Amino acid sequence: MLVKTFGSAVYGINAVTITVEVSVGQSGMNYYLVGLPDNAVKESYQRIETAIKHINYKMPRVKIVVNMAPADIRKEGSSYDLTIASGILAASGQIEDIEKLTKYIIMGELSLDGEVKPIKGALPIAIQARKEGFEGFILPKQNAREAAIVSGLKVYGVDSILDIIHFFNGEKELDQVIVDTRKEFEENIIKLDTDFSDVKGQENIKRAMEIAAAGGHNVILIGPPGAGKTMLAKRLPSILPPLTLHEALDTTKIHSVAGKLSKDASLLHVRPFRSPHHTVSNVALVGGGSNPQPGEISLAHNGVLFLDELPEFDKKVLEVMRQPLEERNVTISRAKYSIEYPASFMLVAAMNPCPCGYYNHPEKECVCPPGMVQKYLGKISGPLLDRIDIHIEVTPVSFDELSAERKSETSDMIRERVIQARNLQQERFKNQPGMYSNAQMPSNMVREICTINPAGQNLLKTAMNRLQLSARAYDRILKVARTIADLAASNDIKIEHLAEAIQYRSLDRGNWAG
Repeated sequence: MLVKTFGSAVYGINAVTITVEVSVGQSGMNYYLVGLPDNAVKESYQRIETAIKHINYKMPRVKIVVNMAPADIRKEGSSYDLTIASGILAASGQIEDIEKLTKYIIMGELSLDGEVKPIKGALPIAIQARKEGFEGFILPKQNAREAAIVSGLKVYGVDSILDIIHFFNGEKELDQVIVDTRKEFEENIIKLDTDFSDVKGQENIKRAMEIAAAGGHNVILIGPPGAGKTMLAKRLPSILPPLTLHEALDTTKIHSVAGKLSKDASLLHVRPFRSPHHTVSNVALVGGGSNPQPGEISLAHNGVLFLDELPEFDKKVLEVMRQPLEERNVTISRAKYSIEYPASFMLVAAMNPCPCGYYNHPEKECVCPPGMVQKYLGKISGPLLDRIDIHIEVTPVSFDELSAERKSETSDMIRERVIQARNLQQERFKNQPGMYSNAQMPSNMVREICTINPAGQNLLKTAMNRLQLSARAYDRILKVARTIADLAASNDIKIEHLAEAIQYRSLDRGNWAG
């Protein structure tokens, strides 16, 4: 008897429906699995056989042929166990309602006692199932809320293969998992534990971080140990605008594919903050591998990627970020296919000014030998710095500031200003698909939008000559000045906005490192 069941394969952040054809013959003893399965799929026979026997059902002792179509797509992982097992039970007459079986996508890994274990990529699979008109999606209970985000699709979470057998034999009804996506999203936009009011002093640095958040600008913080660089960076998400529902869905899809969602999770409600260690490999950072997976830059999509101790990262690792920073996506290419992961994130980097950490320190003397500061900064290439709009020198906080009782602005107060500036930018770029902040403007648009008066032109010319600013700083200064003007709700870039933007290019000064 021939029976068809349906599963799904995830490529990038999208899914492709897989048809599993199971033929159980009248004679023979062999088991054949075809359709380009990997080793994990090939090993499914032992798991399926033991699980079926453990629940007191029969594994057919005849010739079984399982074909996974389309045959030119590689099938990876153990999540097809439940799909294949359901087909074998139906083809051997142990599941009766075959017509009902073909209306569902069925996915899950089987343990030897028949228990169903979680899978990766439940959300993109559910989206594809609804698109192709399937009635429902049966999957492990731990992933059910994640898949139930998709409206118009019946989602059932199961604990055991027995639940599926009883469901299709009409012996038991499964409880449909229902999630009101919009209501749950609005109710769970939570306040973060970190707050800018915790930071004593550093008002000029907070101002720079506010500008970065308002325009989506990349930032690098340079200062001695203990000056508060990491503390400030970790509080940046608390002043970013809340995720929109569309952004939350996109971000959740990536974390679903990577298997990073917690048990019984549905939508992500806060912007991601990723902080990889400086020993990270280039594959772990941008994604890829033999079985391609999203990297840290994709997991930070719509959020913040924080690279602490930037010069300690391998230079090759940092260089692979150049294209994603510009294009806001990363393409992983293989011989037979190409996968694209979104990577629209804010880069926040922190570093000491020199190996000892005390170059330009107001009180402590730098003990690095001559030329060491330039060599240390040379670990960060010019093209990478070119993609960082704001350079901030972080100085130590004095005792008086640390012990002061005066309360600083809270993150909520700063966030309100950031949201107002972002609203202006959304209106400005409403006819530019995929563009939502000043940091994303291409050079031709900078000339059109960031116009300055003759006095501003003179100031910028003088600054570039006297401070020996590089040519690449020109566009960056104009973008940052446009954001400062947006925060001030000004239609024009005024001379004070330009002056403030110029001071955020520390590393472009020709004499910064002596």
